Amino acid sequence: MQKQTTEHTRSSRPAWEGLETLMREKIQGWLQDLLEEEVNELLSRRKSERRQAVDAVAGYRNGFGKPRHLTLSCGTIAVRRPRVRGLEQRFESRILPLFRRQSQEVRDLLPELYLHGLAQGDFDLALRGLLGEHAPLSASSVARLKEKWQAEYESWATRRLDELEVVYLWVDGVYVKAGLEKEKAAMLVALAGLSDGSKTVVALTSGYRESTESWAGVLRDLRARGMNAPKLVIGDGHLGIWAALRSVYPETREQRCWNHRVLNVLDKLPKAHHAQATLMLRAMAYAETLQEAERLKAKFQQWCQKKGAEQAASLLERDWERMIAFFRFPKEHWPHLRTSNPVESPFAALRLRTDAAKRFKKVANATAMLWRLLMVAEKRFRRLHAPHLLREVHLGAQYMNGNRVRNVTREAAA
Repeated sequence: MQKQTTEHTRSSRPAWEGLETLMREKIQGWLQDLLEEEVNELLSRRKSERRQAVDAVAGYRNGFGKPRHLTLSCGTIAVRRPRVRGLEQRFESRILPLFRRQSQEVRDLLPELYLHGLAQGDFDLALRGLLGEHAPLSASSVARLKEKWQAEYESWATRRLDELEVVYLWVDGVYVKAGLEKEKAAMLVALAGLSDGSKTVVALTSGYRESTESWAGVLRDLRARGMNAPKLVIGDGHLGIWAALRSVYPETREQRCWNHRVLNVLDKLPKAHHAQATLMLRAMAYAETLQEAERLKAKFQQWCQKKGAEQAASLLERDWERMIAFFRFPKEHWPHLRTSNPVESPFAALRLRTDAAKRFKKVANATAMLWRLLMVAEKRFRRLHAPHLLREVHLGAQYMNGNRVRNVTREAAA
C-alpha cells in the first residue's frame, strides 16, 4: 500500500517532460482569475455578493462566454470571458479585448518572421508545435497581415511632416526583382535626422532606376506634406538625386558618400596600388580641416600622376565640392555625414532577403513588405551625436571646419 502511495505521489509531481503543459495550465488559470477580478472591480462586489451601495453599478454577472483560444508567446491557452448584463454600455475587457486571438508580442512576431525569411506556407509547420494546435497560423492569417501592412503603408506614405524638424537627409535606392515586372524597380528611401537626435524614415517608394524624375517626385511629395528643407542631403553617386534636389530644395547642401567615391577611384587603379591609395583617400575623409583635405588631395593626385593613373586623379576632382560639404557642419556630426551608412545599414539585410525570397509578384507588394521591415529596423536606429548642435544647425547656425562661425558674412555663408 505504501509503495502504491509513493508511486502516485511521484507521478503527480511536475516533471521536465510536462513542464510546458504545466506552465500553460498555470497561466490559463491565472488569466481566468484576472478576468473575473476585472468584473469584481467593475461591479464593486464579488460573485454571489449583493449590491450594497445605492449608487453601485447596476450590472450583474451572466455566466461565461464560449471557450476561446488565445495565443501567447508561451503557447495557446483557452479562457472563458465573463459576461455582464444590465450595464448602460457594453462591457469590454481591458485584459482580453473582443476579437483578439493573439497577444501583442505574437502579433509582432509573425510579421517579423515572415519578413526575415519564413515563407507563408511554412508558418504552420514551423510554429504549431511551439504555439499549440489552436494557434492562428494559417496562410490566410498571414495574407490578412499583408493586407493590413499595405493599408498601414498607404496611410504612412501620406502623413503630414510639418512637425518634424529635419536637419539631415540620407537617401539611397535598393533594386528589387519583382516576379511579374519586366524591369528591376528601385526602392527610393529617405531617412531624416531630426533636431532631437532621432532618425526616422520619411519616404519609401518605387522609382525607375533612381532617375531625376523619380527622385524629384519623392522630394516634391515630401515638400507637399510639409517637410522643411534639410540643411544637408547625403547620398551616393547617382546624378538623379542631385538634379532633383536642385529643383525642389535648391538651398540644401549636397554631400556625396565617401565610401562610394573611394570604391570608384580604386576601380581606376591597379590592384597592387589599392592598399596605399585607400590609406591616402581615408586620410582625406578624416582630415581635421578643409585645408588639410585639399592638401592631401593634391598629394594624392601627384601620386596618381607618377603611377600613370590620371583617370583616378580626375575622378577624385569630379564632385569634390560634394565630397567636402560636411566640413561646414559641426565636427560632432561628421561621423554621420561622411557616408550614407545610416540609410544603407538597414538595407544591407533587406537586400539579402529580397534577393533570396522570390515572393514579390508586384512592386506594390514589395514596397509594403520593405516598408514594414524598415519600421522594424527603425526601432533600433542609433541616435545622432550632440543633439543640442542639431537644433542650432536647424535654426541656421553656420560652421566651418566643424566650428561655429559667430560673425557670418554673405561670402562665408555661401
